[in-house]
Amino acid sequence: MCLCAQCARIQRTCCQYTDVLVTDGDILRIKEYTERPDFYENRIPVDPSYLDQNDDPNWSAYTVLPDGSRRVLKQQENHDCIFLTGQGCVLPLETRPLVCRLYPVYYTETGLNGLAEGCPLHLLTPGQSLLEATSVDIVSAERWRLLLYHELRTGSVLDENRHYLRPAG
Repeated sequence: MCLCAQCARIQRTCCQYTDVLVTDGDILRIKEYTERPDFYENRIPVDPSYLDQNDDPNWSAYTVLPDGSRRVLKQQENHDCIFLTGQGCVLPLETRPLVCRLYPVYYTETGLNGLAEGCPLHLLTPGQSLLEATSVDIVSAERWRLLLYHELRTGSVLDENRHYLRPAG
């Protein structure tokens, strides 16, 4: 059983009670996959730590709208991500929001900076790394980080091969 499924059995996961930021590119990719437009909303963060990113000075400028809200995935009544089911996320990896793909890698605009806290490390098998357990590789994480910040900075949407799909709007 994967680490994320094990985590969900013993504690709240990164898909619960979390504001999942979405870029224009995320919205486009998810709309194309789900064929539904109603999966995101603008919402003021309940947790102020989403706005306090002192180590990433442009984060708020890129993600916070003039009214103080951010564009995030909607949540179910129990505060789970709208795409979370008992079997996990219904979105394939290449469709998930970039911030979801990057987790548990910690990042800023300037680079990858280690691993986020919160994953149940005691569930790892001897010798297994958190990246192995979550199936995240550093090369993909760096590609996703670059794509995330490109979409945040410019609003332009690129596909994974760096081709423009459309200007954001």
